[in-house]
Amino acid sequence: MTSSLIGQSACTIVDRLKSEDVSPLDLLDALEERIAAVDPAVNALPTLCFDRARDRATELMKQPVEKRGRLAGLPVPIKDLTEVEGVRTTWGSPIYADFVPERSDILVETVEAEGGLIYAKSATPEFGAGANTFNEVFGMTRNPWNTSRSAAGSSGGAAVSLATGMAWVAHGSDLGGSLRNPASFCGIVGLRPSPGRVAATPGTIADNILSVEGPMARTVEDVALMLDAMTGENPLDPVSLPRDGTSYLQAARGGTPIKKVAFSADLGVTPVDPEVAEICRRAAYRFGELGVEVVDAHPDLSHAHSAFQTLRARGFAAAHARKLKEHPGKLKPETVWNVEKGLQLTMADIIEAETQRTEMIANAVAFLTDYDLLMTPATIVAPYPVEQRYVTECAGVTFNTYIDWLAIAFAVSLTTAPALSLPCGFTAEGLPVGLQIVAIPRGEAKLLSGARQLEKLLDLDTVTPIDPRPGN
Repeated sequence: MTSSLIGQSACTIVDRLKSEDVSPLDLLDALEERIAAVDPAVNALPTLCFDRARDRATELMKQPVEKRGRLAGLPVPIKDLTEVEGVRTTWGSPIYADFVPERSDILVETVEAEGGLIYAKSATPEFGAGANTFNEVFGMTRNPWNTSRSAAGSSGGAAVSLATGMAWVAHGSDLGGSLRNPASFCGIVGLRPSPGRVAATPGTIADNILSVEGPMARTVEDVALMLDAMTGENPLDPVSLPRDGTSYLQAARGGTPIKKVAFSADLGVTPVDPEVAEICRRAAYRFGELGVEVVDAHPDLSHAHSAFQTLRARGFAAAHARKLKEHPGKLKPETVWNVEKGLQLTMADIIEAETQRTEMIANAVAFLTDYDLLMTPATIVAPYPVEQRYVTECAGVTFNTYIDWLAIAFAVSLTTAPALSLPCGFTAEGLPVGLQIVAIPRGEAKLLSGARQLEKLLDLDTVTPIDPRPGN
């Protein structure tokens, strides 16, 4: 039974839970067996809490099926940047290596209220900094398609757990691509929702709209299912949005008419590996088979680098300046650099960045009023060697900082538009490539519908998990 459960979609599993064909305890048993067999090769789920999950499953099963929530007992791993009551939460940092929170994040409370069972914490780089999942607490997380390669980040552990069948759905977060990059590298689906769609406990910047929480899964429908379970307003999160009655799962299945879409290999802001660009172009233009007009175009996002560098640095300084002072030598160089950059900002720098962001939001909204969707590569390269801390050059262009290679993702983050990474093909080496699909801000329903229509055309069978594949 274990292997058959692991290979099914989250939607199928939830249907089986609601019909009581399987129990939440069956699922936890299947996951525990799969993790023991698979995780030593990839290091995706370093902290497990099956006893807690089974206790909550037992309590949940005392309720009538119709009162068990949208997930009805579906297990969910939570990224190790997010607090879960009574479960070790490290942020990938030696400073918090033994920290156990007394209360869960708002997001976790929402997921558990919808019948999600938290059974693991997924690996992340230190404080989510850098799109390669490694840290000094747990070590490196490896890409299951080739274990010598990076899983990207910062939601790398979540993406790997999905690709290998150690999860049916997962939680991730995204500031500059942290959901989309690992989804692309691991051949799964990751959705960055509009700011406020998913409520979470605020950090030091209470009205932060650059970082969001979001769902990950192996298929578009499964991501939509998880988004339905994550959405909702909470008064502690001042930017959170109320549920408006939309079922994102129904939207994904609904086949909303898509008339005109745009493709851009680079958004005018970054070099892109030619093989990756061509794989994404071929996938995007397959919309034409549905009678959709596909053209090459993109909005003006030319200020993305300067605005993002400033706003990200401000956020890192606000969140981590005290840690840098109180724990010298315990933060990795990339985090130190971002904090110090933030501390050196002037008010003029911040005003300029906010002005640029406002202009880019307006440009994106105008563009996405004319086009149903915008598509680009989700990442500019295929998975790179895991020992390499970050991408230093692409297509003959050398990058100045460790985050420059993420521009095709962070340019979209600045617009507040929802964006999804959809598996769209493989390189000659057999490594996954993701297509970034973007909709107008708060347009998750159209985004999921369009992505599902293209997913059917591409037919890459992402429901089936893989066993880790050793690489040189």
